[in-house]
Amino acid sequence: MRRIVVRNSPVHGRGVFALADISPGMLILEYKGELVSWKKAQRVYARASVEDGHTFFFGLDDGRVIDGAQGGNSARWLNHSCAPNCEAEQDGERVFIRTIRHVGKGAELFIDYQLQVEGRPTAAIARLYACCCHAAVCRGTMLSN
Repeated sequence: MRRIVVRNSPVHGRGVFALADISPGMLILEYKGELVSWKKAQRVYARASVEDGHTFFFGLDDGRVIDGAQGGNSARWLNHSCAPNCEAEQDGERVFIRTIRHVGKGAELFIDYQLQVEGRPTAAIARLYACCCHAAVCRGTMLSN
């Protein structure tokens, strides 16, 4: 039985939504895509002329990236929230998404992107990575603290 569906999100673009209640600690899906070096990911990003900071990259601890735009699955549509109901767990070169609290039927699934940029974030960077989650604890950015 399918537990999730991708559809339009009130937060941003598309999102992943629960088709049934999901208990805390449930493994939802794996973040899939082409495994590439960060250098290659940056070249892809530059060629795409992305204006809103939107990519499907998931950074791994070893510096490589899973590019969800290439061979990816529904996980690439997970939106950011400062009060997420899911978290990403890395196991080698694989990333799994697991609920960290109850998710009710129809609710959107979120992770905290915890994005990092080199150097001191400028005002332009802050605008590029502004958060749209509207959570009570929203920090206003998808960047990590």
